[in-house]
Amino acid sequence: MAAIARCKHPIACAPVVFAGDLSPATAWILVLALAAAGLSIVATKFGPLITQLYGFGLALGTIYSVPPLRLKRFAVPAFMIIATVRGFLLNFGVYYATRAALKLPFVWSPAILFITCFVTMFATVIAITKDLPDIEGDKANNISTFATRLGVKNVSLLGVGMLLLNYVMAACFAFKYSPHFNVPVMVGAHALLAVVLVLRSAKLAAAGYTQAAINSFYRWIWNLFYAEYLLFPFF
Repeated sequence: MAAIARCKHPIACAPVVFAGDLSPATAWILVLALAAAGLSIVATKFGPLITQLYGFGLALGTIYSVPPLRLKRFAVPAFMIIATVRGFLLNFGVYYATRAALKLPFVWSPAILFITCFVTMFATVIAITKDLPDIEGDKANNISTFATRLGVKNVSLLGVGMLLLNYVMAACFAFKYSPHFNVPVMVGAHALLAVVLVLRSAKLAAAGYTQAAINSFYRWIWNLFYAEYLLFPFF
């Protein structure tokens, strides 16, 4: 599998170790040691709920990546795991852990509810589109993904449609909980991001879904993802 692609997503690979650079034995030692260290730190510092959430995330990561299950090979389980970890655990979990570390009681807020729901949907889109840059290699090696099953055009349009719905949801959320948000900024920012998304989708179609255009489109999906976190403090 390492020969298929040493780096599936170049924009995310600069700081990581490529496949083949570590021996399997060294990799297992590092993974097990870090997992044990993380779990012990959480258990001693953050209490039972965060420990359970951390353990849940660790279990999902294990069945996603580690044989014999290695669910990353299957489109539906893969996107469900990615959406759960990136959406729920990394937003609700980090928020709760921060309050616990500061010795503050947990208080659910509309802002955290919004970002958790928004990012869960966005993570689902990322999970669905993540194999677009690798479609030719996946086809050549008979790897089944959403992209190889549905085609680049259909998967990209599905992702764009889901993200546009997400932006509409964000605007509705701002109006519904208007006392808790800066409504003009929140609505305007998401409208602008939606326009950028539509323009990038149109550029992908105009380029005829070439490999270079696919890579650029996928990079912009990540740009929009990180833009949400950059803008979030102003909402």
